[in-house]
Amino acid sequence: MKTGIPGRLLVATQFALIGLILVNWQPAYSLSWPGMVALAAGAALGIWTLFFNRIGNFNIRPEPKPGSHLITNGPYRTVRHPMYTAVLLLCAAPALSVGTLYQAACWLLLLAVLWKKSSVEEDLLRQQYPDYAAYAATAGRFLPRMNLSRKK
Repeated sequence: MKTGIPGRLLVATQFALIGLILVNWQPAYSLSWPGMVALAAGAALGIWTLFFNRIGNFNIRPEPKPGSHLITNGPYRTVRHPMYTAVLLLCAAPALSVGTLYQAACWLLLLAVLWKKSSVEEDLLRQQYPDYAAYAATAGRFLPRMNLSRKK
């Protein structure tokens, strides 16, 4: 399937933005409390995600690997793209600590790129896994869904 924007371009843009966020950041000297929380949360979520979606099953590009299987447990139970959330949290650490407009703008661009990348990925996942649409209705893209309706 043609995705409009090639997966490799999305990945290259993602890594370029991560590099721009990290330029001139010295974590040992400039980590604020919000930055430390974001860093710890991102690292923990990333490790937890790798525990459930092991190397060989996932692809850094948005195209699913042949022979891969849909994961819906662990962090995937509530979030469809927990590794993207982990990347966003990890990259928020320098942006929150240094607090330059430049880093904030790069972080927002990274969010937009990961949103587009996840949209491309989800189109392909719907084609590969018949159950994906039902799963997507129960789990949020980057954050857990909040059910604000009250049951009586």
